[in-house]
Amino acid sequence: MCVAIPMRVVSIEGHHAMVEVDGVRREVNLRLLPQVEPGEYVLVHAGFAIQRVDPQAAQETLELIREILERIDEER
Repeated sequence: MCVAIPMRVVSIEGHHAMVEVDGVRREVNLRLLPQVEPGEYVLVHAGFAIQRVDPQAAQETLELIREILERIDEER
C-alpha cells in the first residue's frame, strides 16, 4: 500500500522544497510541481511533491491519519 502525506511547504530552493507536518521536516523534489509556493500544502510520496492540496482538505486528512495512529497505539 502506498500513502501520500499532505505537508506544508516551508521553503523552496531550486527544484527542492523543505516541507513540514507536526514538527517533522523533510526535503522533497518539486520537479512534478514546479510552480508551488511556500505556505501551500502538497501531497508527498516517495520524496516527491505529487499534487497540490487545499489547506482544509490537508488538515482533515492529517487529522484522520492522527486518529488512525492513535488507535493503533491504543491496540498495542
